[in-house]
Amino acid sequence: MAMPEQSDTTPPAQRQPYPGRTGEMTPEPRDEMRDYPGSGLLKDKRALVTGGDSGIGRAVAVAFAKEGADVAIAYLSEHDDARHTAKLVEAAGRRCVLLPGDLADSEVCASVVERTVAELGGLDIVVNNVAYQAPVDSLEELSDEQWEHTFAVNIHSYFRVTKAALPHLREGSAIINTSSINGLRGNRTLIDYAATKGAINAFTYSMAQSLVERGIRVNAVAPGPVWTPLIPATMPQEKVEHFGEQVPMRRAADPDEIAPSYVFFAAERLSSYYTGEVLAPIGGETLPG
Repeated sequence: MAMPEQSDTTPPAQRQPYPGRTGEMTPEPRDEMRDYPGSGLLKDKRALVTGGDSGIGRAVAVAFAKEGADVAIAYLSEHDDARHTAKLVEAAGRRCVLLPGDLADSEVCASVVERTVAELGGLDIVVNNVAYQAPVDSLEELSDEQWEHTFAVNIHSYFRVTKAALPHLREGSAIINTSSINGLRGNRTLIDYAATKGAINAFTYSMAQSLVERGIRVNAVAPGPVWTPLIPATMPQEKVEHFGEQVPMRRAADPDEIAPSYVFFAAERLSSYYTGEVLAPIGGETLPG
């Protein structure tokens, strides 16, 4: 398999409205898994990927399709990005179901699971990946409304989607949660976001213990900086311009570089003895403990 191309420089300063659009990013992220061949690791599996319209979610959806899975993607309102992801999945010969809606709403969380099962005929893999962030300069600046919304999207949806999915999952199924380096070490300007990512890690550990006797594996991927639409849609321009410079590799990852971690956790052939793990692709940074 050819290695993915990599960006050698940090992106220029830029800003766009939340939730962000891939086509308006400079440079556009590499998120289509173009050089990824697949080898049948997920043949005829059914997967739900939240936040699957773009970024990591898009790359995961396409990688899963290339491994033989049908995919449902839940997303907020980025219809152009979602339709493009669907075309990529279908080009790999698999079905793609588009499920727009606000996953901060508990009813939407339940409905995306039920619609996935109805459209795909079942459910084998759940990827909780949707996320919201908004930097602040201090705790005093962080409003109750933002705190509650960040938790509703980033951790409450993971709980609700997982709970709705459990009746449909069987032995050999996999749940993969998207955490972050910020959930491992904190972040001074992403206080609420980092708190939710820490909660995701604990949720992953707890659910792995809870479901081990049912043969359902639960793991998390905790990336460092990744060039996705969330970055120019939520960060100040001056921080976007230097995004990723702080890690030893001196750049942010592209989503194509992160998606194989999800394939690893989804494929029982590769990770049958892994549950309760947090895999951290963070560009050469090392963490104590």
